[in-house]
Amino acid sequence: MKLETDQTGANGERARVHNRQLVLGRILAAGTMGRAQIARASGLSTQAVSKIIATLEQDGLLQQQGTRSAGRGLPAVLYAVNPEGGYALGFEVRPNVILGALLNLKGTRIATLREPVDAATPQEAAAIIVTMRDRMIAEAAIDPARIMGAGVALPGPFGRTGLSAEASALPGWEGTDPISLIGGALNLPITVENDANAAAVAERINGMAEGFGTYGYLYFGAGLGLGLVNDGHLVTGAYGNAGEIGHLPLAHDGLLLERAVSRLSLVARLQAAGVAAPDIDTLSALAAHNHPVVQGWIADAAAPLARAVHVVETLFDPETIILGGAMPQKILVDLVAAVDLSAASISNREGRAVARLICGRTGRLVAAEGAAALVLNRLFTPRFAPVASALQ
Repeated sequence: MKLETDQTGANGERARVHNRQLVLGRILAAGTMGRAQIARASGLSTQAVSKIIATLEQDGLLQQQGTRSAGRGLPAVLYAVNPEGGYALGFEVRPNVILGALLNLKGTRIATLREPVDAATPQEAAAIIVTMRDRMIAEAAIDPARIMGAGVALPGPFGRTGLSAEASALPGWEGTDPISLIGGALNLPITVENDANAAAVAERINGMAEGFGTYGYLYFGAGLGLGLVNDGHLVTGAYGNAGEIGHLPLAHDGLLLERAVSRLSLVARLQAAGVAAPDIDTLSALAAHNHPVVQGWIADAAAPLARAVHVVETLFDPETIILGGAMPQKILVDLVAAVDLSAASISNREGRAVARLICGRTGRLVAAEGAAALVLNRLFTPRFAPVASALQ
């Protein structure tokens, strides 16, 4: 994906940080660029670009990468983002596990960890995250001073909402300030997002969301979340709880959507049938053999999921809705195939370039990598869309 063309820089000193982000973002999106090309793309003067590049090279964020002949005169020096110029940590905290990812400056995964926990209380999670950071840094053999920050993905909803008793929530986190707690423990600047939003960012890095500016991302974590991206921007709501679709009541009895459509609901169905499914690998094996309980769950989950898709389409009007997260790929493929979207909808129109519901990336680390990508976003641009689209 390319960066948005309406981004231009400002030549005043007060915009120094903004212009650094702008130049880095442009170069990252293009792969390599010369000074004159950067100036034209950013709206900055060539002199301003030269000064910024000199500083970025000194900081180790940019490196020279060949030349390009521009006709008469000396060939133009090309610059590229130095992948080893910095690193970002990402963590996803779930009720029973903490996942970690370390990305380089280009968004490439350098190290990962998975740490099961009995109960991810705030203090325990903070201590484990510090240990995981140290282990990943040691595994990757990188300079700790090059860590630029950490992102943390948490299951919503945030704050005291009356929904904290749900199995997908984090017990004991109500009223906790995760930025102060985890940021203080790591001694790093951190960004906190709900897991679905972080996963939506990861999907746009190198997943099915490339090419889309406005989409919904239904995320299978412990429960079911929804990341909303509108014209390249995350939609978070007044208190960070936009997209808590798992808490949508299905009927007058108050049954919540994620009680029917979530990994927890599938595992509960299997356990009731005497089938243990402690991890995604087990679920994958059961799905590969078309286990009748898994197939029955898919059949029952299809109608509630169709309703959720209809709600998102009606309220948000996305280009598409992506289904992904910590669920085996085959289950997602079968779910998408089972969902009946023939009912009237503002999105059910002729000439669509993409299906209304598609499968995205799956795996344990989608949200953790997305959390790390949020850190890189701060470095490359003040806007969400260009960074997430530029990381390859």
